[in-house]
Amino acid sequence: MELRQLEHFVTVAEECHFTRAAKRLHIAQSGLSASIQSLERELGAPLFLRSTRQVRLTPEGLALLVEARRTLAASTAAKDAVSAVRGLLRGTLAIGSLQCLHAIHVPALLAGFVRAHPGLEVSLRHGGSSHLTDLVRGGRLDIAFVSRPRHPPEEVILTALDDEPLVLACPPEHRFADCEQVKLQDLAEERFVDFTRDWGTRDLADRVLAEAGVERRVALEASDVHSLLDLVSYGLGVALVPQSFTAKTDRVRFLPLAGDVPRWQTVAVTADPHGAAAAALLREVEAVRRPAATNG
Repeated sequence: MELRQLEHFVTVAEECHFTRAAKRLHIAQSGLSASIQSLERELGAPLFLRSTRQVRLTPEGLALLVEARRTLAASTAAKDAVSAVRGLLRGTLAIGSLQCLHAIHVPALLAGFVRAHPGLEVSLRHGGSSHLTDLVRGGRLDIAFVSRPRHPPEEVILTALDDEPLVLACPPEHRFADCEQVKLQDLAEERFVDFTRDWGTRDLADRVLAEAGVERRVALEASDVHSLLDLVSYGLGVALVPQSFTAKTDRVRFLPLAGDVPRWQTVAVTADPHGAAAAALLREVEAVRRPAATNG
């Protein structure tokens, strides 16, 4: 089994089409088909279900896909490690991130990193914490800045970024607006605004309210921080948000929670092992990381 064959296999799996995969790889379709057939013979199992319109992975192909991506990522990491010893970073670095982080300002971080490593091709995508963590686990991303997973996969490494309490966000005219603090149990009758379920803060809010015996109603969902706070400011619901959100608007009241206050933690997720470029970015993160908004 050769790395070239694994690259061919992963490309066909992603494109679900031999012709498109061959064009992407800049090789003849006949050569690509021969490479996949050779790999199937070596493994003793079909990897694709072929039709005139598209190809689909077999169960054996699905099993191979994760390991193939991990193997290719490890190969890239090995090459990067040699380049790093020579003071060079080459290749690619695929990054995932939540839209809003307190510990680091991602655009500023990447601006300095790209200037320092002009030979490195850097890409960035936003998304929810669970999805981005899965992409790191599957070798599609090299590093992701996300909410701490409750049950992190064994194949990844977590590096702590930030730790801050949740607070209640409510409109200025709300019945809680002048309170010094609010109990979670007092939120039982409230209408909530929140992020979609893939967001780490949504998962945390769901869990802590359920543990407090609150069966809540999420009336509106938002996919970015500013939209969520706008919905709250217009009286469409309340929200549990990280304390750092208090700096984003003066049109919402933010109130401390009473008792054992739930905390929102963010982490950097990398593969185990991870490449030289991801390691270099982690070092840069540690150098520029802002302190947590509060320790409690």
